[in-house]
Amino acid sequence: MMTDLTLALLGGYFGLGLLFALGFVLGNGAGRIDPGARKATIGFHLIIIPGTVIFWPYLLWRWLTGQQPPEENSRHRHPRN
Repeated sequence: MMTDLTLALLGGYFGLGLLFALGFVLGNGAGRIDPGARKATIGFHLIIIPGTVIFWPYLLWRWLTGQQPPEENSRHRHPRN
């Protein structure tokens, strides 16, 4: 009984994630939250679908709020002589 409930919940989560991923990829949601993805190829969009299915609640929040990724500030981006 518990296994059936767990599988049903996981199926629902991943089902909603797949629906979200299709809208996110086709609706240019990736381009809205990451400017680097605006001119991405179809291959890129196909590659991000599995991760989008898994992390859809977080990506939905970022998409709705329009939150941009933080500016990278690492040593390879800003080398010090």
